[in-house]
Formats: sequence, structure tokens, C-alpha cells
Amino acid sequence: MSKLRILLGDDHTLVRNGLRKILQESPDWEVVAEAGNGRDAVREAAAHKPDVAILDITMPLLNGIEATAQIVKQTPSVRVLVLSMHASEAYIVQALKAGASGYLLKDSADTELIRAVAAVAQGKSYFSPSVSKVMLDDYVRHLADKGVADRYDTLSGREREVFQLIAEGHTNKDIAKLLFLSSTTVETHRAHILQKLDLHSTAELVLYAVRRGVIS
Repeated sequence: MSKLRILLGDDHTLVRNGLRKILQESPDWEVVAEAGNGRDAVREAAAHKPDVAILDITMPLLNGIEATAQIVKQTPSVRVLVLSMHASEAYIVQALKAGASGYLLKDSADTELIRAVAAVAQGKSYFSPSVSKVMLDDYVRHLADKGVADRYDTLSGREREVFQLIAEGHTNKDIAKLLFLSSTTVETHRAHILQKLDLHSTAELVLYAVRRGVIS
């Protein structure tokens, strides 16, 4: 069985050393490359093609958001987990739009880092509980300010099932197998969901799911 290969991008050597120590306690994981700035992180991702890239959001030369966007575009097989000290919606939204699969706060426990990397490596999304709460609180406040109903309520029970599975990172094939449906039916559900929620991409769907508290 091949090891899970990880890239670390952070401009503080002590932070990278600490992360490496935690991650490599898992015998099936290995840190294959490190970078002290965003430009090097993009280069290392292209050179080593890790399974997961863990990127600090505030790196020199190229910040973690822009580095994420470039990595996802140039090496789409790499799943990116963003690390940040900030739990503000603005940062979270930027990270998701750039293509990040997860958003973890730097003050998280070691065990949460392990859970986050494992989830992202499996193609799922992961967000610190406090991040999910910020997104949900902002979403509820936004609805209250506008005095509008939540479009989520227009989804059928089956569509809600498909919605959550898509947000968690499952493919149409995976969803079809889980729900005993054809891939064509799943694709139809996906199209209806996007239309009902006025969304235009999977990234927007994931963002909506986090804001509403469907996934964490």
C-alpha cells in the first residue's frame, strides 16, 4: 500500500517542523516536500504531485489563497488544506473559491489536523467546527437582514441527500452506488439542485453547504 504523500507550505520553519512531526506519527503518511513561500509551494506541488498540500494562508511572495488557485489549476490531483489564524468568512470564502478542500485553524488540536488531512485525502471537505459556526452565523444573519426564505427548503428529500454527498466531495458514481441510482439520475438531481439554489459550480455548492451548516 502506497503512503499518503504530503506537501507542507509555511514560512515558519518551527511550524513546518511541528506539523511534520505530527503527520509522520501516522506510519502510512510521509511529508515529501516543504516550502517557505507560496511560489515554492506551487513549484513543489508540480514537481512532487503530493496527495495533499497543507498551506498557510499568509505566506510571502505568493499568499496561500493564490498558491491554492495555481496548484489546483496546474496539478488538479492535489487536494489543498488551508491553515489560518483567521476564522472570518472573507478568508474562508476566498479559500473555497480558490479550490481548497478544507480550512483549518492553526489553534486546532493535533487530532483535528489528522482528521482534516484524512478527510481531504479521501476527497471530502473539512472545516474546523468554529469555522463552520462562523459561516452558519453569517448565513443566518444575511437571511434575516434580507428578509428572504432559505432556498434549501425547496429541495426534495432525495435532493438533500444528493446535495450533502456532493458537498462532502463524493463523485456522481459514488453517489449513484450509495443511493442505488443511475449516474444519469444523480446528474439530473445535481442540475436541479444548482438551479433551485441559484448556484453555478460545485465550489459554490460546497460554500453554500458550509454556510448553512450541512457539512462541517
